[in-house]
Amino acid sequence: MQPPRRRALALSDLLPGALGPAAARQGFAGAEIMARWETIVGREIAAFAIPQKLAAPPRGAATDPDAPPPTSVLHLRVEGAFALEVQHRAAEILERVNAHLGWRCVGQLKFRQGPIAGFRLSRRTPPPALPAATPAESAKVEAAVAPVAEPELAAALERLGRAVLARRRITGA
Repeated sequence: MQPPRRRALALSDLLPGALGPAAARQGFAGAEIMARWETIVGREIAAFAIPQKLAAPPRGAATDPDAPPPTSVLHLRVEGAFALEVQHRAAEILERVNAHLGWRCVGQLKFRQGPIAGFRLSRRTPPPALPAATPAESAKVEAAVAPVAEPELAAALERLGRAVLARRRITGA
């Protein structure tokens, strides 16, 4: 008599159970949200609200395997004058964060009012403006872009070409 055959499991079926607790301890989702906050919610919201932490729900014994996983709570620090605005836009923020993560990870927002100036991850300054292209650079870029038939693509390639040549002039690369 042969032993019963076991079906092969896909690696994608095994990884969440194996890596889930380690990833949760390391705060990968929270770090992703903090690092890309302005991209996720947009410049307007990011100007007066920043994420502080992503609190995962306590892990308990799963009773129903078909039940959706419990959601996390995203804690935001909000400038006092804009707290009401952020509260009104909570659904939009949740939608954007979950869309970025690819699943309904965050189910609730909690707010803490206060200044956010000292809490920003980085104080990015806009890059310096590039100098105008020289006539020789402009001619070179226009010649390279001339075969492109679509006007919007040609204009975008022209801007890119001028920026690349200007940057080379500045950095000497």
